[in-house]
Amino acid sequence: MSDKLTLVIGASTQPDRYANKAIRMLRSHGHSVVGVGRDQGTVVDVPIQAEAPADLHPDTVTLYINPRIQKDYYDKVLALKPNRVIFNPGTENPEFEALLQKNGIEPVEACTLVLLSTNQY
Repeated sequence: MSDKLTLVIGASTQPDRYANKAIRMLRSHGHSVVGVGRDQGTVVDVPIQAEAPADLHPDTVTLYINPRIQKDYYDKVLALKPNRVIFNPGTENPEFEALLQKNGIEPVEACTLVLLSTNQY
């Protein structure tokens, strides 16, 4: 079990979406989660918010949005100063990854679900 906070960007109330599955799996592994997305609602016990609180201090940000949309989040994610940002399949973004590295944040190209399933999260 972990008490390290994870911010899920691209959170969705739709059960077939990978962001939704990630929130469910993160919670089942005991992780604290904040969800940010366009949907209104809750996944398990995690409300989906339009924006991350400015005073949030996540250990990990996991992305479920495409690179075009990510541009709107560059400054927001950098300001949160997470330890790492996970680029799930389909979200890979060399520009954002380089920006993160330049700011001392580890970019990780991986699948959150696989990391959790293999105890590598």
